[in-house]
Amino acid sequence: MTVRLSKIVMLLCLAAFCFLVAFGNVTDYGSNFAFVQHVLSMDTTFPGNALMYRSITSPALWTAGYWLIIFGEALTCLLFLVAALSLWRARHGSGKTFDKAKKFAVIATTTGFLVWYFGFMVIGGEWFAMWQSSTWNGQDAAFKFYITMLAVLIYVMQPDGDLEQV
Repeated sequence: MTVRLSKIVMLLCLAAFCFLVAFGNVTDYGSNFAFVQHVLSMDTTFPGNALMYRSITSPALWTAGYWLIIFGEALTCLLFLVAALSLWRARHGSGKTFDKAKKFAVIATTTGFLVWYFGFMVIGGEWFAMWQSSTWNGQDAAFKFYITMLAVLIYVMQPDGDLEQV
């Protein structure tokens, strides 16, 4: 039971993290909006770089992009909560039952991976050349987030046997 409870707690921790990120983006909207604005406009990338044709300078598109990020973070939070609840409900079941309940952990992690790897590393980092900015570069933070999610998923997905009857 200790391992099962550990897996549930780790999923709850990921949900809490995603909640705090989304909550912070809403409650400190201006600071975090500035991040999106600078990344999309590419105004702090290397001067004269040939990728500037990719820049987006429309405030409406900055806002849409920012709300898409917030939506992804909040959805990831909700999915991690569903994953934890699913495992909580199956915690006294057989190993097979508990293993089947892990599907939402996969869905939650995939959603988080889409936000922090695809969104921040692929789109922000490479398409908008965020890696060129010394000020508005969120790649290191994003890497920590999605790697942590993947590490927890690997642990959660380890097969669980039946509980010993005492």
